[in-house]
Amino acid sequence: MSLFDKISGDIKTAMLARDKVRLEALRGIKKEFLEAKTAKGSDGELTDDTAMKILVKMVKQRKESAAIYNEQNRPELAQEELAQASVIEEYLPKQMTEEELTDALKSIIEKVGATSAKDMGKVMGVATKELAGKAEGKAISAKVRELLA
Repeated sequence: MSLFDKISGDIKTAMLARDKVRLEALRGIKKEFLEAKTAKGSDGELTDDTAMKILVKMVKQRKESAAIYNEQNRPELAQEELAQASVIEEYLPKQMTEEELTDALKSIIEKVGATSAKDMGKVMGVATKELAGKAEGKAISAKVRELLA
């Protein structure tokens, strides 16, 4: 079952359960998936890899929005954004722990042959592909910078 089909099934479940927050988040996901399927240059198919990238982007957007709402003293809106982000995160692979991330990045650095901060671009190129959906880009970047320093 593709991620798209799973989301569609979960929308029905959320409707029956009258879970407003979950339903809104799932509908948002489905909207993004449909837009990706029908985008110019698309072949009408949505791979799970592309779907993961969309989900990661959506979680990041929700968290950024929540931070802005908190800055503007609107905690109820921030709470709503964070609740939706947690629903979306359920469809992402389990996030790596700090130790797992460090170990994975050390092996990537070794594989690429990076020795200094000048090689950060090489490492980041490989790391973002291999760790997509498993760790945030900011965390990967910070850890690579730390390991190469």
